[in-house]
Amino acid sequence: MDLIQAIILGLVQGLTEFLPISSSGHVFLVPALFGWKDAGSGFTAVIQIGTLLAVFIYFWKDLVAMAKAWTKSLTDQEARKDPNARLGWGVILGTIPVVIVGLLFEDQIDTTFRSPYFVAGSLIGLALLLWASEAAAKQLRNVKEVGIKDAVIIGLWQCLALIPGSSRSGSTITGGLFLGLKREAAARYSFLLSVPAVGGSGLYKLYKEQDVLLADGLMPTLVATVVAFVSGYWAISFLIKFLQTRTTMVFVWYRVALGLIVLGLAFNGFFEEAALSAS
Repeated sequence: MDLIQAIILGLVQGLTEFLPISSSGHVFLVPALFGWKDAGSGFTAVIQIGTLLAVFIYFWKDLVAMAKAWTKSLTDQEARKDPNARLGWGVILGTIPVVIVGLLFEDQIDTTFRSPYFVAGSLIGLALLLWASEAAAKQLRNVKEVGIKDAVIIGLWQCLALIPGSSRSGSTITGGLFLGLKREAAARYSFLLSVPAVGGSGLYKLYKEQDVLLADGLMPTLVATVVAFVSGYWAISFLIKFLQTRTTMVFVWYRVALGLIVLGLAFNGFFEEAALSAS
C-alpha cells in the first residue's frame, strides 16, 4: 500500500465510520474499484483507532463526567442515580454483547462475511431497518434518559456492525430510534458506545496482526489513522448537527443504491476480476 492509497482509505474510514453508511463496506469496496488489494480486517480495525481519538476529543467533557460519576457509583449507592453514572454502566454493559459475538464469529467476520454479497445484503438490510425505525420513531427521550435495559438492547443492535456493510453507527442509531430516543440523542449515544468496542477491536487486531501490518509497512497505517481521525471528527460534528433538523432517510436511500450497485457488480464477476488483477 502506498501513501496515496492510505490517505484515501483513511478518508473513507473517517467519513463513513460515523455516518450510518458503513465504513467496513466502503473500505471493502474502494480498493476493489481502484484495483488495489483488499486492505484486510486488521488494517481496518487499526485505523479505527484514529476515529476513536476523534470521539475522545469531541466528547471529552461528556466522557470525563461519565467516568467520574461511574467511579463514584462503585462505592456510593446514591451516586448510581446520576444520569452520567447510568450512562457509564450502560456503555460497559452495552459493549459485552459485541465482544462475545465478535470473538465467537471472528473467523467468519474476517473471511466469509467479507463477501460482496454479504456487504450488499447488509447495506440494503440495515437500510430497511433504519427506515422502519424512522417510521416508528417517537423521539421523546434524551441521551441522559438511556437506562441499563436500553443500553443492553442497543448493545445487541451493535452486534450487526460486525457484518461488513452494516455500520456501527447505523445499527446503534436504529436501535436507539426504536427505543424512542431523539435522533441526535441516538447518534450521541452511538458514539459514546463505540469507544470501548472500537478501541478494544483496534488494539486486539494491532496485537494479533502486528507482523502482517509491519511487513506491509507501518507508515501507510499511521497515515491512514491520522487521516481517519481528522475526517472522523468532521463527520461526528456534521451528523450531530444534521440530525437536529433532519431525518436519516438520505442515508437509507444511499445505502439501498450502493447495495444494489455492489450486488450488480458481484453478479457480473467484478470483484473476482478485481482480486485477480490486484494479486
